Parts: sequence; structure tokens; C-alpha cells
Amino acid sequence: MAKHHVLIVGVGSIGERHARCFAQTGRAVVGIVEPNAKLRTTIAKRYGIEQAYEFLTDALDAASWSTAVICTPAQTHVALANQCLELHIPVLIEKPLAITTLDVESLITRGNPACIGVAYVYRAHPALAAMREALVGGQYGRPLQLTATCGQHFPTYRPAYASTYYARHDTGGGAIQDALTHIFNSSEWLVGPISRIAVDAQHMVLPDVQVEDTVHAIARHGEVMASYAYNQHQAPNEISINVNCEKGTVRFEMHNSRWRSQTDPQGTWEDHDVFTGSRDALFQRQADLWLNVVEGSSPPLCTLQEGIQTLAVNEAALWSVANESAWRGVRVANVAPLESIR
Repeated sequence: MAKHHVLIVGVGSIGERHARCFAQTGRAVVGIVEPNAKLRTTIAKRYGIEQAYEFLTDALDAASWSTAVICTPAQTHVALANQCLELHIPVLIEKPLAITTLDVESLITRGNPACIGVAYVYRAHPALAAMREALVGGQYGRPLQLTATCGQHFPTYRPAYASTYYARHDTGGGAIQDALTHIFNSSEWLVGPISRIAVDAQHMVLPDVQVEDTVHAIARHGEVMASYAYNQHQAPNEISINVNCEKGTVRFEMHNSRWRSQTDPQGTWEDHDVFTGSRDALFQRQADLWLNVVEGSSPPLCTLQEGIQTLAVNEAALWSVANESAWRGVRVANVAPLESIR
């Protein structure tokens, strides 16, 4: 199998995972860019990476790359992606795409949008994809209501959070931009784009930061009513998304790697177990699917326009928090609602 030359830009927590998982596909030779010399040396030695650079310009001058994966703090995503796109290198950009929608205007006009993807990894989950397929196929009728309930003990999974981008909104931190954005994006994939939102959020528990760690939101996805609850301090690591439809209810349970359905009010849940792999296996699947995009055999899982749409939701959510939980309309990008996908 031909090897793609994949450049990982930034090898903090998520960048290291991408480096490892792209290599695990068996389809890629990985290089890295990391200005922190100690971290760069550590990751290169850990994974046997021969091409390791301090700056992106050095990497672009030194070698030809099949694709780049941008894993730096959010406020730097667009500038780094544009450097790659100028050389016609497809880019997979970590979430959130940027800090504000104003930051992404140059991406819209640069190159082929089919060569830009946003790394919302939940879309690579086979259970979520299978549930979406059932919804889009009309098996359960028109979606009416969506509810998402999510939480985890963030310090357990990201012990260094207070010293990373997470500590500040202007670097992509806080529960809304770092965590709930995954759920916004997944829900938009299921039932169409969010058109307006109102949010209550607060810092309640996490030490050494002041950004929100607890969020409640209500939203409209067009005609679909939605509510979201997310916290980063509970003991259970659980994510569930319910969609109530005209002919039944479906539920995605990330923590159980399954989706479920129930159509009989006096019946029981029918379980659809689809995916039993590790977290690395999910990222490896995302990497495989992105390499298919690079080869031209499939579109991005999350397109640039869909990433901009979710970025607009993040932006509206933060505005609502700062304005006493007022409703905020979302500038809907060119994203087809669920009805037009059918």
C-alpha cells in the first residue's frame, strides 16, 4: 500500500494521538512540527519519527507532504492551514476550527474546500454514523426533539488542562469550545444546523481555571427543539444523545459504543452494538477516512462549511453566556438541513 507523508503540526495531547493513529493505519509516514524542543524530541523518539521540525516553514521547505493535520491552539489554525493550502496540501484542522467566524474568511476562498476537513472525531464513530443513516433514511419519521446529556471528570483525562489552551477562551478553551462543541457538531449532523441558541454556563469546580466547566443550553435546529447539558466534573464518563421522532426514539451512547432504538411505548430498547474499539481505534478510523479524502475517493467527514456552522454555534453560545443567557441567532453556513439530505 502506498504511504502518504502526513505532517502533524503541534504534538501536544491531541497532536501526539494523531501522530500515533495515522502511523497505525499502515498507510502513512508521519513527520511533526513542534516549537517546544523537549516535546519535539520526546515525541520523535517515542514513535521513531525521523522528520521533526521546529517551524512549519522548515517542514514545508524540506519535504513534500500528502496532507497536514493542524493540532495547535485554535487561534493559530487558519494561518497555519493557509500556509499548507498555498502549496496545495490538503489540511485536516482540529476543532474548534477557529475562535470566531471572522477568522475563517480566508479559508473559504482559498483552494478546493474538498481538501479541507475539520476533525470532529465523533463523526468517525460507527454507532453514531449508523444512527444518522437510520434518521436520514426516514426509518423513525421526522425528528422532533433532541436532548444531550454529557459529562466526565476532566482532570482525570486531561490532568494538565490548566496549563494548556483550555484555560482561556481566546485560545479555544472552556467547556463550550473544547467539549460541548463535539456534541453541537454531532447533533447538527443528526438533525440539521442549529439556528438559534440560549446558554447558561459557569465555572463551578475545576481548580486553577476560570472558564466555564458546566453548561446548560436550549436550541432550535430549525423546527427541532433541543437541550444540552454538559459538565466536566462528574465521576461517570458518559455521553448520550437522544432524538425523539414521529415513529420512535433513537439514542447514541458514546460510553457504551452503541446506538439504541425504541418504537413501542410498552416495548424495550433494541441495542445496536456497532463499535467496540479503543479511543485510539476511533482516531485511527478518522485517519483512514481522511486518507481516503486525500486520495480523492470520498468527501471529508466534516466539511469546511459544516465546521464553520459549528464555529458559529460556539460563538453564539459564548455571546449568550455573556448576555444573561439571551437567545442568539446563528449565522447558518451553506449546510443542507436533514430534510434535503433525504
